[in-house]
This record gives sequence, C-alpha cells and structure tokens, in this order.
Amino acid sequence: METTPRKEAPPRKASPSPRPDPTAPSDAEPTTPWDDGLIARRVNEGAPLEPPAAVEPRASTGAQVVTPLAYDGALRSRLDALRELVGLSRTRLDNKTLGEAGRVLDEAAARRRLSGQHTVVAIAGATGSGKSQLFNALAGVTISETGVRRPTTASPLACSWSDGAAGLIDRLGIPPRLRRRPAQNSVADGQLRGLVLVDLPDHDSAAVQHREQVDRVLALVDAVIWVVDPEKYADAVLHERYLRPMAGHAEIMFVVLNQTDRLPGEATDQVLDDLRRLLDEDGIALGEHGEPGAVVLALSALTGDGVGDLREALGEFVAERGAAARRISADVDAAGMGLRPVYAARKRTGLSEEARDEFSARLADAIGATAAGEAAERAWLRNAGRACGTPWLRLYRWYQDRSEPPTGRLSLRAQTDEEATARQRVEQAVRTVADRASAGLPSPWAQAVREAAVRGAQGLPEALDEMAARAGLPPGRPPRPGWWPAAVLVQAAMTILQIVGGLWLVAQIVGVMEPNLGVPVLLMVAGIAGGPLVEWSCRMAARGPARRYGLDAERRLREAAAGCGRARVLDPVAAELLRYREVREQYGRVMGVGATRR
Repeated sequence: METTPRKEAPPRKASPSPRPDPTAPSDAEPTTPWDDGLIARRVNEGAPLEPPAAVEPRASTGAQVVTPLAYDGALRSRLDALRELVGLSRTRLDNKTLGEAGRVLDEAAARRRLSGQHTVVAIAGATGSGKSQLFNALAGVTISETGVRRPTTASPLACSWSDGAAGLIDRLGIPPRLRRRPAQNSVADGQLRGLVLVDLPDHDSAAVQHREQVDRVLALVDAVIWVVDPEKYADAVLHERYLRPMAGHAEIMFVVLNQTDRLPGEATDQVLDDLRRLLDEDGIALGEHGEPGAVVLALSALTGDGVGDLREALGEFVAERGAAARRISADVDAAGMGLRPVYAARKRTGLSEEARDEFSARLADAIGATAAGEAAERAWLRNAGRACGTPWLRLYRWYQDRSEPPTGRLSLRAQTDEEATARQRVEQAVRTVADRASAGLPSPWAQAVREAAVRGAQGLPEALDEMAARAGLPPGRPPRPGWWPAAVLVQAAMTILQIVGGLWLVAQIVGVMEPNLGVPVLLMVAGIAGGPLVEWSCRMAARGPARRYGLDAERRLREAAAGCGRARVLDPVAAELLRYREVREQYGRVMGVGATRR
C-alpha cells in the first residue's frame, strides 16, 4: 500500500513557563507546549496546520475559590430519602443489592463538593465515528489525535473553557499531561464558558482497558455526546450496552450523527429519521417541540457543517448550570428502578384483625381452652350436685367412686400424644400467620417476616403451657352461690322427714305407738319425693352459673394464649411489617411519589 510521506510541522516556539516546583509529581505537565507524540495526524496532508493546543496551567499555590454545586430542595429530599432507605435496609438486603444506591449517594456527595459553575460533558463514540475530530472542531484546535490508526484515542483527554475545573477533572482520573485549553476565541470562550469537554476512547475498542475507561468516566460526567456515523448508528453494542440502559438520562444526552458529508442528497434526513426511531425504541425521550429529552443533531466535523448548531445547543445547555443535578436525579431514578423488585409490593400487605383473631384461636385450641371451659362447667355442676343432692344418692356416688377404678385419667402415652398434637397445632398456627403476613411482600421482606415468626415460635408451646397453668382453674372447689345453704337446709329437711316418717312407722310396728299409717307415710313420701325434686331444682338453677364459670375459665385461657402469641410472634412480625412500611415510604420519596400504597 502506497503512503504519502508526512510533512514535518514547523518548529514551535517555547512559551514562558512558571518556575519549576520541586514538589511536583513526576507526571506533572511539561512546561513547553504539548508535543508528546499525540499530535493529530491528518489524513489530508494538504490541510493547513492549526494553532497548537494550550496546556492547562498548573493550579496556583493559593487557594482557588470554587463555588460548590447546590442541589434544589426536591433533589436533596430524594437523596436524603435514599440515604435513609439504604440505612433501614442494610440488615435486610445484601451489599450487592444496595451497591448502586450507595454509589449514587457517594457520587452525589462528591459532585456536590466540586464546582457548580462547570459542566463536564463527555464525547463518546465507536471506532471511526469521528468523535475526536468533533472534539477538535469544538475546541477550535487540534487536541485529540485523529487518523486511520485504530484505536486512536487511548486515554481520556480533557479540555476546559474556564478555570476552576481542576477538581472535576481530578475526579475523572485524567492526569495533568492530558488536560488542554481551547483555542483563543472570544466568541467561543464566552459561548462555552464553564464547559469541560472530555474525549473518551472508543467504546467498542478491542482493548479491554479502553472500554473500562469509557464505562468509568461515563458514570462520572454530567452529560454525554454520543457520536454516531452513517454506517454504525444502529450498532447493537451501542444501543444495548449504553443507550438503552441510559434511557432515563435523556435530558443530559446529545446524539450527533457525524460524517453527513458522506451522505448524498436527502439521505441525511432519512438516516436521521431512522436514528430517531431507534432511540425511541430504546426508550429515550427526544427533546422535540420544547419537551425535555435528548438533543439529536446531524453535522460534519470534517467540513464544519452543523458544528455551529451543536456549539450553540451545547452553550445553552452549559449556561443553564443544571446538568449535574439532572444527572444525579437520573441516577437516583435508575437506582430506584433497580430497587423496585425489593420494595414494591404486589398487593396490600399486613395482618388483618381476622388473621390475628384466627391465630389466637388456633393457639387457644392448641392448649385446650374450650375443653378446659367445659371441664370447669362440669366441675361446677358436680359440686352443685354434691352440695344439693340427697344424702342417699351422695352416699351411693361416694361408694361407687371408691369401688370402681378410675377411668378418666390419661395414660402416659396418651399425654405424650396429646402434647405432640398440641405442638403441631402451634407450629401450624405460626406457619399460617407467617404466610398471611408475608403474602405480597418482596422476597427479602417476606423472608424477614417468616424468620421473625419462626424465632418467636421457639419455646412457644412451653410458654403456652406455663401461661395455661397460671391462668387456668383456681385450686379447690368452684365457689358456691348464696342460695346453696338454703338448698342444703331444704334437702336436710327432706331427709329429716324421711327419718321421722320411718321411725314413726317402726314405732307403730313394734307397738309403741297406736297404728296410724297416714301421717308417717305422708311424711316419708314427702321426704322421698322432695329430695330429688330439690336436687333437680338446684341443678337447673346451677346451669347458668356453671356456664358462666366455664366461659370465664375459657376466656382466661384464650386471653393468656393470645397474649403469649402476640408477645412472641405477632409483635415481632408487626415490627417487620412496620419496618417495611417505613422503607416503602422512603422508597416513594426516592421515586418522587408523595403517598405510597401500603
């Protein structure tokens, strides 16, 4: 392949340099004009030479006054909410999930401490798109190397149109030897004052370190100019790796179709329309008809056609001094959308009163509250029968209890089986309430709710047994109502009538008294019939108090079971749900939503 010999550039005159600083680092910028071998190689050798680029002067030893960036109230509120959100979530979410949110907070804090009068704009593009040529056209001087050798741009270059941007460029990791100043042009300087333009390596470079530098710097700049060419404007790498993920950053994005001089006739409009279509498919809002969004332009950096439009749009963009805040706001939006799966519930969450009552009822059934109430009722009735029954019947029952073996006591095996069944009921109740409480929650919070319920269930059966022992039936017999002594006296009177009538008949039989069967028989019949009648009346009268006594015993057990379950399971679960509601509210503030659905 035949090549045209290069023309040697005329020698440059050394510019006055400041006094050398012995404390300066080894990679400090040279004191002579930049001539380190990265001077642009022009493909068209007949083109006139441009004036040399000025090396950015070293910062003075005195303190430089820099006005820090100020965020508005809405953005500050969102950042505070994101910081609170991350703090509340650290014990529930892993560092990988919260990593992007933490990075956004760190970068927002770092950017806020730096100059608010400068806007850092990166020029990014694929190999051969002409981004370095556009960089030089905007600077008005050859700064970035252009040519046929690939990759041409090996490291990011920075060009600042005004002083005070050293901190911003340091943040990008660009060394002083790669910092430049534009050509002396009063019109351009005034139009682009405050701009820091960064030329990036090719995002599709074969060198991995070049792509890594692109990704690193793109995460730090305030805005980006994407330079595409007619051949690779629809490149899948560009759209899938960069444009589509950055769709939410449309307001700080310029998309420039370069090399329009290669397109004949109306082909430029056709390619531009197709580019807009692809951007719309990527979800990038286009700034048309006064609406906020990405600016799409067509130009030729080689001929200069359209560069003035870009410079004018870029000047207005920089003059607004709002790109940095919009970039941080878009980063917060992106971080919030990334966290949506771990904060946004699928439906209304929480424990209803019905679920709480059902859990308490399950625990009460596990400790046998209903059976205990029924047993208390039977005990009351039995005590009433013993107190108001006929002496003969009471004597018979006493003899029967003495003579017959006990059949109502449970064997050791039956007690063990009953305890195992009760434990299973408690575990089932805990699982049910945990499933209901975690229903609809994002996975991390649902897991936290279930873990809280499981921790509370440890030792719950033993605690229920202890509570049941304390809240169960009091020792001794059930209390007696006030009418029981009167009933006992009446029953005693009936017994006396039977005894008197019987003795009277015996006396008549042995001849001690004159025969007269009417009165003694009447006394005996009255005593014999009156005793069971009094006992039956007492039993009927005792049903109401016995029922109330049993219900009171059942209520005490249910309240004890509910209190134990609430303290050990429901309260920890409610605490987790409350924490989720707090982070959900903070997430709503992060996403700019005033009220969130709980």
